[in-house]
Amino acid sequence: MSKNPIIVFEGVETSGKSTSLKNAITYLKKKKIKYISFREPGGTNLSEKLRQLMLNKKSKLNNKTDLFLLMASRSENFDKILKENYKKKVILIDRFIDSTLAYQHYGMGLDKNLILRMNNFLLGNFKPNFTFLSVVNKKNMLKRLKSRKNKNKYDNFNYNFYNKVQKGFLKIALKNKSKYLILDSNKDSLKIIENKLIKKIKEILK
Repeated sequence: MSKNPIIVFEGVETSGKSTSLKNAITYLKKKKIKYISFREPGGTNLSEKLRQLMLNKKSKLNNKTDLFLLMASRSENFDKILKENYKKKVILIDRFIDSTLAYQHYGMGLDKNLILRMNNFLLGNFKPNFTFLSVVNKKNMLKRLKSRKNKNKYDNFNYNFYNKVQKGFLKIALKNKSKYLILDSNKDSLKIIENKLIKKIKEILK
C-alpha cells in the first residue's frame, strides 16, 4: 500500500467513528508521521460554511440541495486539500464517498447512479486506500443520541433512517472486504477497538 495512504472513517451517528479517527491521529502524532485530517461536509473554509448550512438543526434544505452542497464541499476539498497533499502525507478523512451513498442514496432514496457520476466527475480515479467502518446497534445508538448535547440536523432523524444508512454502509463494505475493517462498538470495548485500529494502520503503512 502507498507510503502515504488515504484512510477514511465511516459510520452512522454514535457508532464510534470520531473516536477511531482521534485514536488514529494520536498514533500518527506519536510516531511523528506526517498527516492531514479533514471532515466532510467541511474541510476548506468554504466547505465549513457549507457544512453549517447543511447541518443547522433549523435547516429546511431538501435532500437534493444537501447532495449538491456535499458535492460542492468535496470539489473544494479535492482541489485545495487532497491534490496538494496526495502522496506527501497520510490523509485522514472523516466521512467521504461512502457516506454520500449511505445517507443520500440508501437513507434518502436519491439516485445511486447520479451520485456515482457526480463523484466520478469530481474525483476521477481518485479513491481511498482503506476505510474503517464503525457500527452500532439500535439500543446503544438511541441511548447515545439521547445524551448528545449539541445536536445537528443529522442527529434528529428516526431510527428507521439510521438503520437504512447503516445497512447501506455494510453493503458497500462487504463488496470490497479487503479494503474495509468493520469496528463493532456493540461487541468490543473501546480498548479492543483501538488495538484493532492501530494494528491495521501499522499494516497499511508498511
